[in-house]
Amino acid sequence: MALSIDQLTAITERYIAPTLHDNIFDSNPLLKKLLNSGQYKGLSGGTVIDAPLAYASTTASGWYEGVETLDTSENDQMTAARYQWKNAFAGITLSEEDRLKNGGDAAVLKLLQSKAMLAEKTLKDNLGTGLYSDGTNAKSIVGLRDVVATDQNVGQISQATNSWWQANVDSTTTALTIGAVNAQFDNATVDSEQPDIILSTRSNYQRYYNLLQPQQRFTDGETAKGGWSNLMFNGKPWISDSHCPTAHIFGLNLKALCLWYHKERDFKTMPFQKPDNQEVMISRILWMGAFGSTNNRYHFKLSAITA
Repeated sequence: MALSIDQLTAITERYIAPTLHDNIFDSNPLLKKLLNSGQYKGLSGGTVIDAPLAYASTTASGWYEGVETLDTSENDQMTAARYQWKNAFAGITLSEEDRLKNGGDAAVLKLLQSKAMLAEKTLKDNLGTGLYSDGTNAKSIVGLRDVVATDQNVGQISQATNSWWQANVDSTTTALTIGAVNAQFDNATVDSEQPDIILSTRSNYQRYYNLLQPQQRFTDGETAKGGWSNLMFNGKPWISDSHCPTAHIFGLNLKALCLWYHKERDFKTMPFQKPDNQEVMISRILWMGAFGSTNNRYHFKLSAITA
């Protein structure tokens, strides 16, 4: 009868490369851009998050001469977009048996540390998905498919009845052309304010790549430093984001977006606990915050690009 373990295996240790190689998570540039910008803002509390908005000019204005009586009437000019706190988590569970086996010299990779790292990546991956959500999951943060629209309720303000709160949307064009994107880019440009990043699916990134002449495939050095391949469109980086929904292209002005977080729930790892009836350690990483826009007309999207 052949032995199940031969002599070489019996006296030779296995080699384990001291790096955990990521085979799961894909690109998440929008979240990383927000986390690394001044638009990731910590708050200490509050029942809701109100972003003050100016939406009307002063009606008591105009030309006059001499001692003409001037209009002193008042009109409402300001309101607020109201965003609700949302909560997200990723769990960390480790059995005592596995913890003990992963101890001492045998622990090339620390199991607990690896699980914590994967939990944080999972949480950020879920946030990346939430940034593009469409309101289907009421527990999720507000997403770009609602924000960059013309007929949604965003921040408790109806876009359908308040045209100033609408974004720039092309939902009919199916073939990607530079002209189609540029038309929406121009619509989202107000004075010196322009979209400063364009995000799309990998397929639409490749379609744009194929439209360019080789000598026109310029990239943005700062964006490249962040680890993302990019092309340029009107001087702005175009990046593929794995969380971007099918057929979509978004042009965003990051200064008009905000990702708020509670200072006590900024990817906070909670203390490990041990149930009375199990030999297992349990913890979780928590995030609490909200995502919102302060000026939807600064954004655009094309939502049907498939060719």
